[in-house]
Amino acid sequence: MKKLNQTFLFIYSLLITMIFIILLIWFSRQLIHNNVIFDKIEAQQIRIVEPDGTLRMIISNHSKFPGIIVKGKEETFDRPQAGMLFYNDEGSENGGLIFGGSKNDKGEVVNSGGSLSFDRYMGNQEVQLIGVNDKDDRFAGLMISDSHPAENKDPSRIWVGRNENGSSEIALMDSSGKKRLILQVLPNGKSSMTFLDEKGKILNSLNPN
Repeated sequence: MKKLNQTFLFIYSLLITMIFIILLIWFSRQLIHNNVIFDKIEAQQIRIVEPDGTLRMIISNHSKFPGIIVKGKEETFDRPQAGMLFYNDEGSENGGLIFGGSKNDKGEVVNSGGSLSFDRYMGNQEVQLIGVNDKDDRFAGLMISDSHPAENKDPSRIWVGRNENGSSEIALMDSSGKKRLILQVLPNGKSSMTFLDEKGKILNSLNPN
């Protein structure tokens, strides 16, 4: 009789274990294959990856904001902002949306602004929409650059925006990043078109009058 009870308990335990494993597998499949709807998600960092684990996007607060990630390997790089970073098919950073702003101990506004940028493959940003307004800088606009990773050069080529002095400006630069043509409207309404040489010397200037 004792042996029969032990056999019964063994079979019972085995069946319970099998049922638990089946339910666990079924529940896991439901989470993987079905959409899960949340009313609210609170997290310090969210990572989006491909099925093979390749990193494609990170949304993060400041404290957990990553350094520079190239082909899945991270190098320490301090950034004072929070935001979202984009990664290409190889898991290398190729752009992002960052933003920040606070006051220092002196009551001065620092690191205030935002930037949306897109990078060249294995290079730096070539398109950047940026706005900054703090104790050090005050400008906003669109910047187009040439990124040359092999030469470690990233000259600006086009700027469309508002400058430190409050003027609206369209500036076209040469391959060295030097301004060669400037279309400008000052805060007082005075407008001009200026042509410059490679040393920044004015060659000609056109005014409405």
